[in-house]
Amino acid sequence: MGKDQNVPENDFPAMERSTREKVHVIACGAIAREILAVSRQQGLDHIDLNCLPAIWHAYPQKIVPGLERAVAEARLNGFERIFFAYADCGTGGEIDRLCEREGIARIEGPHCYSFFSGNEAFKDKADDDLLSFFLTDFLARQFRAFVIEPLGLDRHPELKPLYFGNYRKLIYLSQEEDEELQRKAREAADYLGLEYEYRFTGYGDLNSAIKSA
Repeated sequence: MGKDQNVPENDFPAMERSTREKVHVIACGAIAREILAVSRQQGLDHIDLNCLPAIWHAYPQKIVPGLERAVAEARLNGFERIFFAYADCGTGGEIDRLCEREGIARIEGPHCYSFFSGNEAFKDKADDDLLSFFLTDFLARQFRAFVIEPLGLDRHPELKPLYFGNYRKLIYLSQEEDEELQRKAREAADYLGLEYEYRFTGYGDLNSAIKSA
């Protein structure tokens, strides 16, 4: 919060010390659950989490303007340490250019599929996975809202071959072992007419990224 006339002036030094000691993590809402889990597991009580809309996963041109606004607000509120819980996320290097301008670090990797897998492990399997469509826990939960509806497949299912005809496999990269999510992921593969593969990744490189933020 910024300074408010209803707050006694004597309270501000404590508030300002609090924001200086915390790391303000600006994150994609699609990985909020995982960041909170990592923070709990590692006892990272200095993390101050601000999530931007997860649906920007489907509209990457909205991410950098949203990050710019969030950074300006965080600095107005006294935060000195800021971290982006984003990979490149389809922005074509725009997040990196923002990081350079603002002196802010981000999670390494091209996208969440990579850092959940572990960036090196994902890179090693790139040739084998070339024709694969990926789901995370979030996308398994939200497959309709984040895949079917944005692509218009609920209204025009005949478009499935246009979007997915070149894919051969759906790979579910699982952060938590959950039978219900595995069922949903299999249903998604069936819906798209793709072979199904399950891989348990845990939180991958997100662990070290949040710990070192």
